[in-house]
Amino acid sequence: MCIAGGFSHMIKEGGLRSLWRGNGINAIKIAPESALKFMAYEQIKRLIGSDQQPLGIQERLIAGSLAGLIAQSTIYPMEVLKTRLALRKTGQYSGMLDCAKHIFKKEGVRAFYKGYVPNMLGIIPYAGIDLAIYETLKNSWLQRYATDSVDPGVFVLLACGTVSSTCGQLASYPLALVRTRMQAQATTEGAPQPTMLGLFRHILSTEGAIGLYRGLAPNFMKVIPAVSISYVVYENLKMTLGVTSR
Repeated sequence: MCIAGGFSHMIKEGGLRSLWRGNGINAIKIAPESALKFMAYEQIKRLIGSDQQPLGIQERLIAGSLAGLIAQSTIYPMEVLKTRLALRKTGQYSGMLDCAKHIFKKEGVRAFYKGYVPNMLGIIPYAGIDLAIYETLKNSWLQRYATDSVDPGVFVLLACGTVSSTCGQLASYPLALVRTRMQAQATTEGAPQPTMLGLFRHILSTEGAIGLYRGLAPNFMKVIPAVSISYVVYENLKMTLGVTSR
């Protein structure tokens, strides 16, 4: 299935509204997830560094990885709900609560953590690389071109966010794919529920290494603008609130 084919299939099955399936829970989860990630990142940087020396990219990588781990662990059940709602057929669930009740009744609490291990293994390099590269690029630009300002401007922030999120996605996408497939296969009754390693082996044997990057293009189309915009908002809120980063 190509991108255009995916759009056509969804519209044919459920109309234009089907393109926004799962967006309600997605909007609800993104607020605490982003808040926790950025808060943890700033606090961990303060804990692992000293006031005299600026942090290096290694310290930022560690801080970003831990921040991503904390945020994802907190909201992960909502991640599972988002996937289930996005993949549902028209009329299958009446809403978020109905979907959660259905999963709990038929599969138990463990179902809300389906794909947790590959997700955590993927979020560690993604969040670490994303945050570390973003802040390193931003600080490098400020030191070279804007020594008298702490505001690099919207376009520089967008560019830094685009580069950092691209690097993070390339490093972690196979694990994100395995996580999503594990969550998706749980929606089919009677279907085998492979382990993370079993699914990796299956993808490699049936689709080759390129199969681990299935869906990368639409993911880039979604993630790059979303992450870049979030960094612009993050930096402007930091200036408004008087928060200084190290």
